[in-house]
Amino acid sequence: MIMDDFFWRALLAGIGVSLATGPMGCFMVWRRMSYFGETMAHSALLGVALAFLFEWELTVGVILITTLIALLLAAMQQNRFISNDTLLGILSHSALSVGLVTISLMAWLRIDLLAYLFGDILAVTQEDLIWIYSGALLCLALLALIWRPLLAVTVHEELARAEGVNSPLVRLVFMLLLAFMIAIAMKIVGILLITSLLIIPAATARRYVTTPEQMALFAALIGSGAVGLGLSGSLAFDTPSGPSIVVAAMLLFAVSLLRQPKQSRRPS
Repeated sequence: MIMDDFFWRALLAGIGVSLATGPMGCFMVWRRMSYFGETMAHSALLGVALAFLFEWELTVGVILITTLIALLLAAMQQNRFISNDTLLGILSHSALSVGLVTISLMAWLRIDLLAYLFGDILAVTQEDLIWIYSGALLCLALLALIWRPLLAVTVHEELARAEGVNSPLVRLVFMLLLAFMIAIAMKIVGILLITSLLIIPAATARRYVTTPEQMALFAALIGSGAVGLGLSGSLAFDTPSGPSIVVAAMLLFAVSLLRQPKQSRRPS
């Protein structure tokens, strides 16, 4: 019965995360933002370190740091003094390394670093479920509000601007939503694997749909399916839960490669 309890909590947590990461991952695929997601995920470890250092609530600390990194990225991208991929590479590895160094300097602190790097979904509590579903619903509500302008910017930014869309603001809101969702999802699959939960279900859904809205829905369903399969495999074969979920998502993507993608009018 105890095993049943933590399994169902883990499953509910994974589904809650997938409901938000699926639609958001679609825009990451369309806009080729996977490296941005990796940068946000790596910065989460710095948030963990500072949360322990200043005795903040862990999720709040991670949200604060990922949000600051997103704002910094948005500001630096406006200046165009360095290419985006170079900027993301610098911030990604710098944030991860500073976080690791900060944790190592806190000699009094004993934490399971692997749990933060690769997730510990089986340790999800009822309080975590409240955080996850509240955060997911908030992200979905805000994403619905900016869906059309964000889609317009994704398809053709110059045309969207001509039609009155404030593209810098729309991009910033989406970046902040990503930062917030990564902070919420960190406990599920971990800092190093969260980007895969955003990218792989969306890339898989892309081969089955004909519209952006269908892709968002299918990505959420595929992510939820990967969570269920990964958790079941983890319990059956005694493998780490976070990586098992990613492996399940990868297998679903591999299956999708066996069929021809549908011709669609979704963003490329």
